[in-house]
Amino acid sequence: MIHVYDLGGVIQNIIEIRPKTKYILAVDDSKNTLEEIVKMISDTLGPGEMNLLSDQDAITMKAFKPEELEYLNISLRLDGIVIKDSFSLTWTSVAGMVENMANIVEEYQNTRKLLPIRICVVGPPAVGKTTVSEKLCNHYQIHHIRVKEVIEEKITQLKEIVDGADPESEDVAADAAQTQLENYNKSMDMNAGRLADYLVFDILQEKLNSPPCRNQGFVLDGFPKTYEQGKLIFSEEDPENQDLMIKAPLYIKKITPGHVFALNATDGFLTQRARGLPQRVAEEMRYTEEEFSSRLTRYRELSAAEETLLDYFDELEIHPEHIDVTTDDPEYADVVKKITVLVGVPKNYGLSREEQEEEERNKEEERKQKVAAEAAERKRRNEAALAEMAAQYDEWQENLSEVQRQEKELHDAHSLPLRNYLMKYVMPSLTAAMTECTRIKPEDPVDFLAEHLLRKNQQE
Repeated sequence: MIHVYDLGGVIQNIIEIRPKTKYILAVDDSKNTLEEIVKMISDTLGPGEMNLLSDQDAITMKAFKPEELEYLNISLRLDGIVIKDSFSLTWTSVAGMVENMANIVEEYQNTRKLLPIRICVVGPPAVGKTTVSEKLCNHYQIHHIRVKEVIEEKITQLKEIVDGADPESEDVAADAAQTQLENYNKSMDMNAGRLADYLVFDILQEKLNSPPCRNQGFVLDGFPKTYEQGKLIFSEEDPENQDLMIKAPLYIKKITPGHVFALNATDGFLTQRARGLPQRVAEEMRYTEEEFSSRLTRYRELSAAEETLLDYFDELEIHPEHIDVTTDDPEYADVVKKITVLVGVPKNYGLSREEQEEEERNKEEERKQKVAAEAAERKRRNEAALAEMAAQYDEWQENLSEVQRQEKELHDAHSLPLRNYLMKYVMPSLTAAMTECTRIKPEDPVDFLAEHLLRKNQQE
C-alpha cells in the first residue's frame, strides 16, 4: 500500500542514488487491514455500507479467483527500511490510505471526472417539479430529496434506534435519539403539526451531507422557497459567530446546488391542470380548489418579494435557468431534455455489475426485437411488392385481352365488304372449277383451272 506519487518518488531515488540493495520494499507507514480500507472507501465514496462475503460467495459471484483469495488471506506486515533510512522522500501519504482518504478521493474524483451533480428544481404548485425531479434522478442516478419525506425518514430512524435499545443498559445513542424525538414532538405540537424551520434545516443539511448525496448528488425538489431559507441552509457563515466571520464546515459548499432550474407557467394553465386531477389525488397533493388557490397566491407573493430565493442563488453566482411549461405533457420530455443538455452527461460512478448485466441483457433483447421487427418489415414490404406486381400482371393480361378483342372486331369490320364481293362474284365460279379439277385430276391443275374459268367466262 503506497500512493502512486510516493511510488514515483521511490523510483526517482533509485535512479539517482542507485542503491546496492537488490530488493526494495516500497510501503508507507500504514498498518491498515483490507476491511479498514474498504470501510473507509465506502464511507467516503459510497453509502458507508459493506457486504462481507465468504470465500465461496466471492468465488460464486466471480469477485475473485480461488488463487487470488489465497493472497488476500495473508496477514504479514512488512517495513520499508531502505526507503526510510536511505531515500529522501517528500511523502504525499505517509500515513496511508485510511488517514488520507479525503485527499485521495478528491484526486480520484477530479482525475476521473466523477463529480456529484446537485440540482435544485423550484416553481409554482402543479408545474411538475416532482415529476421532473424524478426523471432527472433516474437519468443521473442520484437521489430525490423532498423535505416531507426526509423528515419522515429521520423520525423513523430515531424511532428504530429507540425501539432497538436495550432497556437494561445505558445507550447514549438511544438517549440522544429519544431527546430528539421529544424535541420534534414538542415543536410539532406548538406549530400545528409542523416542525420549526431550524429543525427542518438541520434535518435537511444532515441528509444532503450524507455519503450518498455528498458523493453521488441529488435533486432538491421544491425547497427552499425563500431567500432566508436558502441562506440558512447553504450559507457558509456560522450564524452563531457572524461577527467573527467564522466559516461553517466545508460540507456546506458540498451541499450547495450546482444547478438551479425555475419552472414557470401561467396561473390559468396551472389552475386548469389542478382541476383536471382526480379528487383523491388532489386531496393527497393539497390541490383542492381552495388549497391550490391559496398556495399559488403565496408562491406569487414570495416571487414578488424584494429578495427572492433566485436572488440568493444569483448572489452565489449560481444563475437559475428559467424554463416555461406550456404543454400538458405528462412525461415532460422537452423540459427534461433542456435540463439534461444544460447539466451535461452523467458524472456518477456508473452501474454495478448486476446493473451492467441487466442493461446488457436489455440492450441485447432490444437488438433482437429490432432485428426481428426489421425482418418482419422487409417481409411485409416484399409481400406487398409481389402482390402489387401480381395485380399489375393481372391488369396487364386483362388489358391485353381487351386490345386483342378490339383488334379482331376492327379487322372483321374492315374485311366485311371484301368478303361479300368474293362470295358473290368469285367463289361460285372458283368452286365449280375446283370441283371439276378434283374430279378429272389433270397433270397441271393450275392451267386446267385457268382454261376452265376462261371458257366458262366466254360462255356466259
